[in-house]
Amino acid sequence: MKNSTVEKISELIERYPALEICRNDLNLAVEKICKSFRAGNKLLICGNGGSASDSLHIVGELMKGFILPRKIEDFNKNFVEDAEKLFPDDIDYFKKNLQCALPAISLVSESALNTAVANDNAADLIFAQQVLGLGKRGDILFAISTSGNSANVLYATKVAKVLGLEIISLTGKSGSKLKNISDVTICAPATETFKIQELHLPIYHAICIAVENEFFG
Repeated sequence: MKNSTVEKISELIERYPALEICRNDLNLAVEKICKSFRAGNKLLICGNGGSASDSLHIVGELMKGFILPRKIEDFNKNFVEDAEKLFPDDIDYFKKNLQCALPAISLVSESALNTAVANDNAADLIFAQQVLGLGKRGDILFAISTSGNSANVLYATKVAKVLGLEIISLTGKSGSKLKNISDVTICAPATETFKIQELHLPIYHAICIAVENEFFG
C-alpha cells in the first residue's frame, strides 16, 4: 500500500486512540479489499438493524467520490473514449458528473428477494442466498454484527467460505462466533451495542478513505 494510505489508518487512531488495538486488522482489511478490487472483484456487505444501515453507508462511500475527486476522464479514459464515439452529445455531461466507482453491493436492500427467501425458505438465509447468487472466488464479504453472533450473517459467511470468498468482519470486543470464520476481524473495543456502533462508523469511514486513496489519491 502507499504510505499515504497507511497514514489514513493512523489518522483514524489519532482521533480515536481506543482503536489502536485494531490497527493491524484495519491495515490488513484495507490490503485485502484493494487486492480484490485490483483483480476485478467486488465487495458484498451485510448486517442487521444499525449494521444494515452501515452496509448501505459503505456502498455510498465506495460507489462514488467520498473524500477525493474521481473524474472519469482522469481514471477511466477507455470509457470516455468509447462514450464520446457512441454518445457525443452526452460526453460533457458524463465527464462533469460521473465518478469512478469501487464495486460494492449491500445485501440488505433487496426487499423482494429477502422477503421471498424468508417466506418460502428460511429467514436466516436471506444473505446466504445472495452470496450464493452473487459471490465468486476473489470477492470479499464484509460482515457486520455488533454481537458477532447474528445467525443470518454467520450463514452468509459460511456460504462465502464454501465459494472461496474472503471474509472481513466488523464486530464488538469479543468477535464471538464470527471471529472464528473470518479471515480478518475488526473488533471494536466496546461491549454495549450502541457503543460498538459508535466506533463502527469511524472504522469503516477510515477503511473507505484508505481504499479510495489507494486508487485515486
